[in-house]
Amino acid sequence: MAEQRQGRIVKVAGPVVVAEGMTGSRMYDVVRVGKLKLIGEIVELEGDHASIQVYEETTGMGPGEPVVDTEAPLSVELGPGLIESIYDGIQRPLDDLVGVEGEFMSRGSSLPGLNRKKKWYFKPTVSEGTKVGPGDIIGEVEETSLMVHKIMVPFGIHGTIKKITEGDYTVEETVAICVSDDGSEHKLTLMQKWPVRSAREIVKRYAPEKILITGQRVIDTFFPIAKGGTACVPGPFGTGKTVVQHQLAKWVDADVVVYVGCGERGNEMTDVLTEFPELKDPRSGEPLMRRSVLIANTSNMPVAAREASVYTGITIAEYFRDMGYVVGLMADSTSRWAEAMREISTRLEEMPAEEGYPAYLAARIAAFYERAGRVQCLGTPEREGAISIIGAVSPPGGDLSDSVVQATLHVVKVFWSLKGELAYQRHFPAIDWLTSYSFYKQYLKSCFEDKDQGDEMDRMITQAMSLLEQEAELREIVRLVGAESLSPRERLALETARSIREDYLHQIAFHKVDTYTSIEKQLEMLKTVLHFHKQALAAIDADVDTTDIFKLPVREEIARAKYIPQEQMDKIAAIRQTIDKQMKQLQNPVVQNVSREA
Repeated sequence: MAEQRQGRIVKVAGPVVVAEGMTGSRMYDVVRVGKLKLIGEIVELEGDHASIQVYEETTGMGPGEPVVDTEAPLSVELGPGLIESIYDGIQRPLDDLVGVEGEFMSRGSSLPGLNRKKKWYFKPTVSEGTKVGPGDIIGEVEETSLMVHKIMVPFGIHGTIKKITEGDYTVEETVAICVSDDGSEHKLTLMQKWPVRSAREIVKRYAPEKILITGQRVIDTFFPIAKGGTACVPGPFGTGKTVVQHQLAKWVDADVVVYVGCGERGNEMTDVLTEFPELKDPRSGEPLMRRSVLIANTSNMPVAAREASVYTGITIAEYFRDMGYVVGLMADSTSRWAEAMREISTRLEEMPAEEGYPAYLAARIAAFYERAGRVQCLGTPEREGAISIIGAVSPPGGDLSDSVVQATLHVVKVFWSLKGELAYQRHFPAIDWLTSYSFYKQYLKSCFEDKDQGDEMDRMITQAMSLLEQEAELREIVRLVGAESLSPRERLALETARSIREDYLHQIAFHKVDTYTSIEKQLEMLKTVLHFHKQALAAIDADVDTTDIFKLPVREEIARAKYIPQEQMDKIAAIRQTIDKQMKQLQNPVVQNVSREA
């Protein structure tokens, strides 16, 4: 069989290799190319010729070298050992490769995605004689102190458990034997494989009605993402796309985080790889890596592997979703993925579409984001899992009419538009509140246990957004005719909008307290800013000068509310009492004079 599937190279064009004598091969079969046995994937078939995208550097490769078909699609190994791992785009464990080959990986390197020697303690959750089918959970492995890895029956297997044994096993050893109705036996191990380009099966999809809390105020309050939702983060260079992705990876309310660095600069990926092991999980206080998987594919790595990294990441995310976990997938950046598609397409001499991208660009992007969702997982016990995908996009020059941005916006439900002007003003996150949007905002109220709090938050968000929009209009008037032309109420609207921007929306990612804000604290902070506005309006109606209102000492306390720790939120409520007291003194000069004399 191997002889029938062996061809030879006739042409090399960068990452694309053409081989002849490949009769019987199939699309997306993985092949070993050349004397170095580089990993490649068949992307085009014509007669006995196969076009192959190679995931490694092809320098020095020439015609006549052998090509061997493995007769299987590009797949990832799924099982205990995924968590805390750092992989490249085709699931080669980088931390293990360093131990084998040193700092520089040689071409053709091949190590399995899961460690074959490490033993895991398997605890069965079903007994012998139990009927099982695809997706059924048969046991558990405590992978880390934060993750219980649930062992599932692979797809395509139905039958009765004949034997299942508790104990220590490697990922290749048999933990159970399943007998099908026809009498055939299937050996079940801790590991299974899945082709990366195929979505894993589910029972049904649910509406994305649960909000994924990120701890970032501008996101959670104005443009939230749902569990199982999709979001796009486009922006020009220097606007903080990567920092936003890092913040979400650190703080997002997910059980598992999969971070895909797709074609990003090496120094940025270095920051991720060095920071993540040191980060503490906010819920448990343990290292965040104990529930994270990192996929590193930097811009100097072969272009074909860049495309594969996105599929590798989503397949690993689907695997954990099928266990019943909430998974957050960060892809940074899908523009580099699209550029890889464009380069491969050009080498294949396909007809280009807009900006040279292949005609199937939009279809590929849609297929990727459609693998997100909140679903009922296949198998028993019945469970619910979710994948939320947050993809950064790096359009040239920040042009939002770029093909990749537009194709992404057609399928995602949340748009966080990063604005260069805000970044230059050192306002981070630089998400533009006037052009961003979220279709999940209607579900934010459900985050609060108290229904009245949810309704109050909804009203305050509408009021705050109205003030920010009013500020945009008034700024134009101020530029044309000056601030003196504004009425006291309009001057107050400008000042409150500034407070919303600087005291609420501006958030310091590297501050110990301000880096994360719970939804309850967000409610208290926004309530305080708008309470000042309400009391100031009453003071203006009582003929108090706006200059005196803006000079009140409590303004400093409002600005510093973001630095009040979560466990001391009563101090934020106390600020509102201080607002009432100082406003009352402004409206009653007699009381004010008496207090001064006292």
